[in-house]
Amino acid sequence: MSLETRIAAARGEIPADLVLRGAEVLCTVTGARIAGDVAIMEGVIIGIGAEYEGRAVIDLPGQTLGPGFIDTHLHIESSLVTPFEFDRCVAPRGVTTAICDPHEIANVAGAAGIRYFLDAATHTVMDIRVNLSSCVPSTHMETAGAALDAAALVALADHPKVIGLAEFMNFPGVIHRDPGCMEKLHAFAGRHIDGHAPLLSGRDLNAYATAGIRTEHESTSAAEAREKMQKGLRCLIREGSVSKDMHALAPLLTPLTAPYMCLCTDDRNPLDIAEHGHLDHMIRTLIALGCDPLAVYRAATLSAAEAFGLKDRGQIAPGKRADIVALPDLAQCRASLVLCGGQVVGDAAFAARQTIPPVARNSVRAPKVAAQDFRCTRAGLETPVIGILEGKIITEHLRVEIAQTEGDKLPDPARDLARVAVVERHGKNGNIATGFVRGFGLQRGAIAATVAHDHHNIVAVGVGYEDLALAVNRLSEIEGGFVVAHAGQVLAELPLPVAGLMSLASYEEVQAGLVDLRAAARALGVTLEEPFLQLAFIALPVIPHLKITDQGMVDVDRFQII
Repeated sequence: MSLETRIAAARGEIPADLVLRGAEVLCTVTGARIAGDVAIMEGVIIGIGAEYEGRAVIDLPGQTLGPGFIDTHLHIESSLVTPFEFDRCVAPRGVTTAICDPHEIANVAGAAGIRYFLDAATHTVMDIRVNLSSCVPSTHMETAGAALDAAALVALADHPKVIGLAEFMNFPGVIHRDPGCMEKLHAFAGRHIDGHAPLLSGRDLNAYATAGIRTEHESTSAAEAREKMQKGLRCLIREGSVSKDMHALAPLLTPLTAPYMCLCTDDRNPLDIAEHGHLDHMIRTLIALGCDPLAVYRAATLSAAEAFGLKDRGQIAPGKRADIVALPDLAQCRASLVLCGGQVVGDAAFAARQTIPPVARNSVRAPKVAAQDFRCTRAGLETPVIGILEGKIITEHLRVEIAQTEGDKLPDPARDLARVAVVERHGKNGNIATGFVRGFGLQRGAIAATVAHDHHNIVAVGVGYEDLALAVNRLSEIEGGFVVAHAGQVLAELPLPVAGLMSLASYEEVQAGLVDLRAAARALGVTLEEPFLQLAFIALPVIPHLKITDQGMVDVDRFQII
């Protein structure tokens, strides 16, 4: 489409491709409700607030049109489906742009995993943008399947779907000027760099922000988020399946702060999306909590676009990309129609996509384990225990007296002390580390997964060693995924054969599998609403306070293996 043709259509001299009629436009700049048609040519908005003729017309009487929602930070792999199924799952809910960090698959398959996402993003209905994974692996205290240095990231940087550098989780490496971290920061200087600095404050936060990092999504309190915003970081309010910070940060979201706040899901699975929603869930919940509706919609759209340099979206205005959500009720945020780049989101659009074959099959190469491999022979009575905080990925560093029995510290369901173990699964060293965790409520059996941020080794929690061995070995047989075992039987499982992270099934099938897994876990006594993603995060050694990797228990505050 030539510029001249677009101008002619905007003036009404020729008909538009598509006209949306009968609705009001919510202006995310002024807050006004603008009456009149919205005219679209070749995926671009060419007119609002006037009458237009179109080759096609969609009548939306009494509805409000808002810009498409932008998820500013997520790992599509954590939805447990491929980018194509993620597209089909969330675009109908109004999410027209997703800014992803494919560091889950990158930790398994390296640059090939990122290229898979970049290639997939050229075919999806929604616009998937990529921030290149900055921390593969996240630290030196884990065994990942790959490592990406600055040169490997720079080689991908000019892809049209790339925005910049993804969450810089190794914040100690930044503030203490680790050479590898500095090389990546220098390579992406001037481009967008995402932050990840839980509980960082004071001069250390000054140091982190001065490195050129622009956004941060790890705030778990309004005070933490306020300090980060005051030091120039845009705050991404996160509400995932495990990390639930929305209620804590809602008081900070006002018309004054909204231009510098955005929304993100980080890690959200199809079960949560089906039962609660995605960004639509965040929007209606924030409004129900008393946040100004304009502030909420601005954070979900224009503020997000501005924060990540996407100047062609975030507002329904001439010249902008036609990412539009039709809403019968702003407070309820349930889309009746979604356009992505002017294309109506629906079965026809999804069926017309070209897909690409998956990568990273047969990636689980763990040693075969036996019951005795899960013994814990740590000396001394006082024992470090990972304390789960439901709804948070931060954990407590507990110290509990646990006596040895025949050289082994046994799980104790009566005290909610379960064995936690990590088994290296990339075929590199066969490491097995064991420890204790409190907070699952497990009374019998075991659960295990290959979704273990960010190294994605096998992580397992159980009170019976035979069941732990069964669950871990079964993961190798099904190319990774989730397993629940008890009394020598697999009670439920969900294969995730793409890098041990994503299913090849539809999101509806994955959702059903998660329902079965959750029921099986609860039958073993598990009390957590989302046990499997909670399981994944106890292996992430960049989130305070105590974690475990294949190399052992990690004191995150001291950033060392204990």
